[in-house]
Amino acid sequence: MAVAEREDGQRLLALNEVFVGHQSHQSARYRLVVEGREERQSSSGVICATGTGSTGWVRSIVEQRDLELTLPRPEEPRLAWFVREPFPSVYTGTNLDWGLLEPDHALVIRSEMGRGGVIFADGIETDHVEFLDGHTVRIGVTPEALNLVVPDIKSNAR
Repeated sequence: MAVAEREDGQRLLALNEVFVGHQSHQSARYRLVVEGREERQSSSGVICATGTGSTGWVRSIVEQRDLELTLPRPEEPRLAWFVREPFPSVYTGTNLDWGLLEPDHALVIRSEMGRGGVIFADGIETDHVEFLDGHTVRIGVTPEALNLVVPDIKSNAR
């Protein structure tokens, strides 16, 4: 699973993916920091997916960009992140637009949005954390895990 944790301790857990951007999906402005590299960006947002989330939204991004990339498998503690429609300008770059995160690494995003910035998980837009100018979110692999419980269907116990 992924965890998105704001600087004030608010956090969201995601089984599939975390979205960071503008609530109306218009241009989001932020600074992205990963593995010691930083870039100011304007885009349709950032998606960070787990292995279980790598079959949906993220897979469509990989196919659209024609990337030869092995996405994390459901049982792997890795994340794949992508910037949606990065916009190059005099003030914003597009060099940091995707990557993979190992369990001990994080993607850090600092908001530059005066209003409308949000963080939500697993496509549930109504259950979001505000992400406004000056807020910071750190996204990484969480040590917590889900366990699948399968009932013993061979048992006659009722």
